[in-house]
Amino acid sequence: MILRIEHLGIAVNNMENANRLFTSLLGTPNYKVETVESEMVSTSFFKVGESKIELVEATNPESPIAKFIAKKGEGIHHVAFEVDDIRQMMQQLREQGFQLLSDEPKKGADNKLICFLHPKSTNGVLVELCQEIR
Repeated sequence: MILRIEHLGIAVNNMENANRLFTSLLGTPNYKVETVESEMVSTSFFKVGESKIELVEATNPESPIAKFIAKKGEGIHHVAFEVDDIRQMMQQLREQGFQLLSDEPKKGADNKLICFLHPKSTNGVLVELCQEIR
């Protein structure tokens, strides 16, 4: 079951500049910065009500974020939905014909297990499922 929008992921070229911009825009500083080596990214999180904004910067020119920015420029990269059981949700969506980008959930930023759905199966939107690691 999808519980809520957990965060919006925004691809950025320069984390320092983006942090300043979003701190000014939201009127509050980021609460967490984290590198996710497996995804070749650095992340920065801002709280917005019960949801979050995740800024995502490539740490490697071969990372998916670097390729995304090269193709589409900076901007909204993905929408993440919090789920109560990521493995069950992955199985359910797979059975419904959605294309998942991994067979098993991976450890992501902010103490989450994550899985992405291919945009070709979600009307062009990169969807991330995430579950708090218990």
